[in-house]
Amino acid sequence: MQVPTQDFTTLDAVLLTLSLALVVWLLQPRVKNSVFWQATVTPLASIIGSGFLVVVPLLANIAGHWAGIAIVAIVLLSWWLGSAMRYSMQVEELEQAMPQDKLLLGLERFADIALAFAYVISITFYIRLMTGFVLTGLDIYSEFNANIAASLVLGIIGLYGLLKGLHGLERLEEYSVSVKLAIIAALLVGLLWQDIQQGYHWHGLASPEQPWWQSLCQLAGMLLIVQGFETSKYLASQYPASIRIRSMALAQILAAFIYISFVVLAMPFMGQFVGTTPSETAIITVSAQITLILPTLLIIAAAMSQFSAAIADTIGAGGVVEQQSRYRIRARGLYPVISLLSLILLWSSNIFQLVSYASRAFAFYYLLQALIAARHCAIREHAPKRVASYLSLALLMLLIVLFAEAVEGH
Repeated sequence: MQVPTQDFTTLDAVLLTLSLALVVWLLQPRVKNSVFWQATVTPLASIIGSGFLVVVPLLANIAGHWAGIAIVAIVLLSWWLGSAMRYSMQVEELEQAMPQDKLLLGLERFADIALAFAYVISITFYIRLMTGFVLTGLDIYSEFNANIAASLVLGIIGLYGLLKGLHGLERLEEYSVSVKLAIIAALLVGLLWQDIQQGYHWHGLASPEQPWWQSLCQLAGMLLIVQGFETSKYLASQYPASIRIRSMALAQILAAFIYISFVVLAMPFMGQFVGTTPSETAIITVSAQITLILPTLLIIAAAMSQFSAAIADTIGAGGVVEQQSRYRIRARGLYPVISLLSLILLWSSNIFQLVSYASRAFAFYYLLQALIAARHCAIREHAPKRVASYLSLALLMLLIVLFAEAVEGH
C-alpha cells in the first residue's frame, strides 16, 4: 500500500522530543532501579508484544465500527483472568506452610507444562518476527537471512541470561520497554493530533460482513494479544507476592490504556484495512499518514517490542521450570536450554502454523488457572459467587480452546 510522503514538520519535532524526554525519564536511576518497576517490566513487555502491531488491521476486519467496544471486551476479559491469578498468588503466599491439596498440585503441574510449551513457541515467533521486520525495513529480507539473524539473537539471549542471570535479562528488557513506551506515547499523541485536525470519522469502517459467531470466534483468538501478565507468577525467587501481585495489576492497567487508546484513536484510519490481509507493517502505513518521523520510530518500537517480549517469555519459561523443580534447577542455567529449544524450532518448523498451537496452549493454561482459583476459593472461603465466577471463566476459556480462530501472534 502506497502512503503519502511527508516533510519534517513541527509535529515531528514535538513527537521526537516527547519520545526522547520519556526515554530519559524512564531510564533515570530512581525509576529503572525501582524494585517495583523492575517487577512490572517483565509482564508489561510480554503483554505489549506483537499485539500493538496487528491489533488495528485485525479489528478493522473482525469488528468494524465495533472495534472500540471489542478491544474493551478483550481487555476486561484479560483483567478477569489476571484477577483470578492474583487471588491464587495471594492465597499461596499466605498459606505456604499448609499441606498442598493434591488436586491443586496436579492442576498447577499440568498448567505449567502447557505454559512452558507455549513460551518456547512464542519466544521463537517473537524473535523471528523481529528479524523479519527489521530486514524488510533494510530491504535485505529473505527467509534464510531472517533465520540466521534470529539464531544470533536467540544465542545472545541464552548466553547473556547464563552470564548475567534474571536481573541481567531484566536490564536488557528494561531498556527495550522504555524505548517502546516512549515511541507508543508519541504515536498516541500523533494520532490524537491527526484526529483533531482531520475530524473524527470512520469512513469505510462498517459492521463486519460475516456471521456474528465467526466474529466472536476471531475475537476470542485475539485474547492472546494481551497475554503475558502471567509471567509475574513465576518471579517468586526474586520478588515477594505482594510486589508481584501489584506489579501484575499495574502492567495490565498500563497495557489496557495503551491498547484502548490506540484502537479508539486509530479508528478513522481503519477503513483502508477492511478486506486486506492483516500485516505487522500496517501500523507503519498508518503512521506515515501522520508525520515523517513516526514510521522510523515505529520500526524501532516494533523491533524493541519483539525483543522485550521474547526476553519476558524467556524469564517466564525459566521461572516455570525453576518453580516446578522446587528451586533445585535454577532459571539462570535454563536460559541457554530455552534458547536452544527455540533454535531447533526455528529451523525445523513453520512458525506461523505453530503460533496457532501456542494460542490454544495459552488459553488452556488460563483455563487451568481459573480452575486453580476456584479450587482455592472452595477450600478456604465460603464464597459460592466467587467460585461460580472462576468456574464461568474456566468454561469461557474452554470455549476459546475449542472454537477460537487463531490470531498470528499476541
